Amino acid sequence: MIPKQMAQQGESGLAEPLQGMEPDLWPAAAQQSLQLMMARVNSVLLGKSEVVSRVFSALLAGGHVLLEDVPGVGKTLLVRAIARVMGGEFRRIQFTSDMQPADVVGGMIWDGKRGELVFRQGPLMANVVLADEINRTPPRTQSALLEAMEERSVSADGETRQLPQPFMLLATQNPLRDDGTYPLPEAQLDRFMMRLSIGYPAPEDEIGMLESGRQRLLPELLRPVIVPEEWLRMQRDAQSVHVHPALLAYAVQVAGATRVSPDLLLGASPRASLDWIRASQAAAYVAGRRYVVPDDMKHTAVPVLAHRLLLRDEAWVKGSTPAKVLEAILSSTAVPMPASEGGRRR
Repeated sequence: MIPKQMAQQGESGLAEPLQGMEPDLWPAAAQQSLQLMMARVNSVLLGKSEVVSRVFSALLAGGHVLLEDVPGVGKTLLVRAIARVMGGEFRRIQFTSDMQPADVVGGMIWDGKRGELVFRQGPLMANVVLADEINRTPPRTQSALLEAMEERSVSADGETRQLPQPFMLLATQNPLRDDGTYPLPEAQLDRFMMRLSIGYPAPEDEIGMLESGRQRLLPELLRPVIVPEEWLRMQRDAQSVHVHPALLAYAVQVAGATRVSPDLLLGASPRASLDWIRASQAAAYVAGRRYVVPDDMKHTAVPVLAHRLLLRDEAWVKGSTPAKVLEAILSSTAVPMPASEGGRRR
């Protein structure tokens, strides 16, 4: 059932609580922990609260994030800060051109004391993994991440091993120069729930950063807010956020439009549609709501869908981009305004 508060629509077409009624919020403890986590990350990465909120939405939805931006804007800083406030184990993989799959996944090594082969865990065996400059490593090593990202497991020496729970992969790459890089294949891009860009700081935020200098708060000084088990519970709560059937139909309509667009060679996959819904649920959860509104879907559409779309050469010559094509589809697709009751999506 849709919460009673959704029965009244605002002028913008978004569901608004009826006057005199309290918003249907999640338990205060979980919301306080989530807001504290984001506040601590924002204290390290100044002026990027929207990016931080989107990253948390993707991770709450059980997805992985690709941070694509120029060097020096805080990609690694952001991931380190998130890992600190979440608790659990954090590993960083600095990808290079000579890295092999076993360097990521792990493998069997000889233990002289025990006189036998033992499995040496790779850096993927952690709760939060930073894959730094992921496009610097060959496709063979990149492919070692596919099973981990999708199945939450790794296979080495004929045996499958489960990754710790929760497992979150945040990767970075520099989009400016392609010397010595290996572009991520479509299959791997499709496994990233969101592709985000941090961007340069606003002048006032950069001034504040320069003023703080060496006294600036470092990620290592942040204290954990929760333990991994609490994060798993938050993820389950986010997945229980209600999505009206009209919004499900809207997602299918937009995804279908990308598949028949004359400007696109490759449209959104069913996995992309599912990720879009899950990201919208998580965005609603971050906002403290038990139900998705159209703005949740519109705000998550480009980060979730654009990197999965493949542009035709003719459209590229005309100066178009996948994001522009997607925005045109979104603007021409009627946004539903659910006001009636419907079944709860499980």
